[in-house]
Amino acid sequence: MRRAASYSPRTEESGGEQGFWPSYADMMSAVALILFFLMLLSYIQSMITGRDLENTEALLTDTRAQVAAALEEFRKAQDKAFAAQAQYQSAQNELTGLNAELSQKQEEIDAYTIQLSKQADELKEQEKQLSAQKAYLEAADNEIIALRSQMTTVAALRLSIVKQIQDRLIEVMGDPDKISIADNGNIVLSEGVFFDLGSSALKQEGIAVLDELIDAFDAFLADENTTRYVDSIVISGHTDSTGTESDNRQLSTDRANSVLNYLLGGKREKLAAYAPFFCAAGYGETRPVASNDTNEGRAQNRRIEISMILRDESVLEIVDQYLAIPVPESVSAAESAAQP
Repeated sequence: MRRAASYSPRTEESGGEQGFWPSYADMMSAVALILFFLMLLSYIQSMITGRDLENTEALLTDTRAQVAAALEEFRKAQDKAFAAQAQYQSAQNELTGLNAELSQKQEEIDAYTIQLSKQADELKEQEKQLSAQKAYLEAADNEIIALRSQMTTVAALRLSIVKQIQDRLIEVMGDPDKISIADNGNIVLSEGVFFDLGSSALKQEGIAVLDELIDAFDAFLADENTTRYVDSIVISGHTDSTGTESDNRQLSTDRANSVLNYLLGGKREKLAAYAPFFCAAGYGETRPVASNDTNEGRAQNRRIEISMILRDESVLEIVDQYLAIPVPESVSAAESAAQP
């Protein structure tokens, strides 16, 4: 400035120095004014910026609050999601267990189905076996009925023949007390009809009875329908207990042989052709029918018995017919299992 002042007197015109200073003042004023405006603008801008900052801070605070609320909601949602995921995992595990249990149940059902199928097949087989057993039992019942009928027929025939012989002998002897039919179907003749006491020689009265027996047996043995059931006709002698056992055994044997010999040789050997049917036996005192302590009992024990023995083969033939029925395998298996 000082240089300017020193320089200014050198100017050629005083008016030039005076013009410089106003311009300088004006310039400074302008500068000052510009600075003022700049300061004013800065202040205004500061005020605006301050307000913006306040607004921004308020907005930021509000935003932070919203973010915090959003984070809280997110955490709650996340907790719910975790809980839901845990529930889902639990449900998934339970579903897996149920599927495994269901698979096991299905396997059991399949096994039961197979077992039921086998049982159904076994039941059908058992029904077949029961049907076969029923048929077998029905056939067996029919055979048993037939067997019983045949045996009844044989027994009735035997009793009928014995009764006929008894009736004819009673007619000859005229005394029904001297002939009877025992419970076993044997014809029982009193000793007094044929022999004297202690003797084996036939009496005339006994010969007449034997003649009737010859005719009766001849008529009986001539019928093949009856003889096929007869195995033998046994003439047996019996005594009481008087005397020794040896003597009584010999006496009973001699008496049985006397009767047998006359039956086969009497009436012109009418029964000789049927000799294979006849036989004799002496039992002595071993088969009493009454007490030997009384005269009446000893009289009953001294006797001749005539018995007809059924042919075992004929009975076995009937039994064979029964056994010939085909036996179902189930019945055979049951019978085999029952055997020790």
